[in-house]
Amino acid sequence: MSAADISSVREVNFDGLVGPTHNYSGLAVGNVASMSHGGLVSNPKEGALQGLLKMKSLMDAGYAQGVLPPQQRPDIGALRDLGFSGSNSDVLARAGKEAPQLLRAVCSASSMWTANAGTITPSIDALDSRVHFTPANLQSSFHRYLEPQTTGHVLQAIFRDEQHFAHHPVLPATPAFSDEGAANHTRLCGEYGEPGVHLFVYGRQAFGGEREPTRFPARQTLEASQAVARQHGLTEAQTVFAQQHPDAIDAGVFHNDVIAVGNGPVLLYHEMAFLDEEGTLDELRAKMATPLIPVRVPLEAVSMEDAVASYLFNSQLLSNPDGTMTLVVPGECQEREAVWNTIQNHLLAGNNPISEVIVKDVKQSMRNGGGPACLRLRVVLTETERAALTGRVLLTDALYDDLTGWVNRHYRDRLAPDDLADPQLAEESLTALDELTQLLKIGAVYPFQLG
Repeated sequence: MSAADISSVREVNFDGLVGPTHNYSGLAVGNVASMSHGGLVSNPKEGALQGLLKMKSLMDAGYAQGVLPPQQRPDIGALRDLGFSGSNSDVLARAGKEAPQLLRAVCSASSMWTANAGTITPSIDALDSRVHFTPANLQSSFHRYLEPQTTGHVLQAIFRDEQHFAHHPVLPATPAFSDEGAANHTRLCGEYGEPGVHLFVYGRQAFGGEREPTRFPARQTLEASQAVARQHGLTEAQTVFAQQHPDAIDAGVFHNDVIAVGNGPVLLYHEMAFLDEEGTLDELRAKMATPLIPVRVPLEAVSMEDAVASYLFNSQLLSNPDGTMTLVVPGECQEREAVWNTIQNHLLAGNNPISEVIVKDVKQSMRNGGGPACLRLRVVLTETERAALTGRVLLTDALYDDLTGWVNRHYRDRLAPDDLADPQLAEESLTALDELTQLLKIGAVYPFQLG
């Protein structure tokens, strides 16, 4: 690839739209924010508008920004599979009375966190020079296990051109191949258009590991990460498999992107991110063509409690044309003195490319356990590949206006867990999603559209 071709390669952040049933049900075991806010009243409209505003501000700053639609919720089909029958209203009413936790699960808007949608390998790293996609099976929790089929339909609808894009099947939905997608995967490289090394982080080994967390479950297995790498044709020279520190998982770090974030040659991470910190760094240094720039935050500077509460490491790290990087952090980072001091005195003042910090209000997402990095799926695309996308999914001023108008027309500004049995909410959601697929021009992707 020529220098001009390399410079045309861009990383597109595809953010998930917050869905109409965004609620606080506290479903995610091991996710401290989700568990601690369970039962509170949410504001779906505010959540969707906060997410869109973040996308718009990054687009205005010159970053490539895409949009992914939410899932069909409530998933009444899942309730029918579990024995509930009758009309849709009957199914919702009976589930709300007999199995309220199941109803909350099938109404979850967790697909907004598209870092879990799947794992992506850019064409520059693939033997067949195509972009490779594997939707995550998310089998570790029922409410997320419901997502992969529609996720696959959405990805195949947008990245449809087989000349440029390759789609792989979801891994078997068993504990041995528990896969949480790009939340446990980081690509490190020089420029985006240069070959990279893929860092896969896992929490446990299904077939015999030494250390595992004892308080909360480890959601990603080594076997799943290795299987995705094989699907994408990645070689040993292109991959590093590292175990997340079990103590971090037990502290509420349910995904690697809550304790580390990488971009280009920079790896920003907490001291407690990896079980074998030095071994992980040494292997990255040995395999990367560009020198690794590790930015380590010690435990004495930011405690695990502060790291989890602030989501400092669940920030977006973005490359600028002048070689510097911008860190996009949630507003909660300003509320923790140790975290904000670390940002100002260690990250911005350190010997690394991070030159700017932007604070974003994504409180509706944060209360459910997802920060700026959770909300986006990173896809590295050449100019030709961007032109091959199907639909109207790359954000523009016009699309932003259309989407904010759509949210204001269809979303509620108050939703309590008890409201999820309301059949009118289900109708509102289907109406909104049907209009959204037309607005995005992606065709039929939802069960109710596909029959």
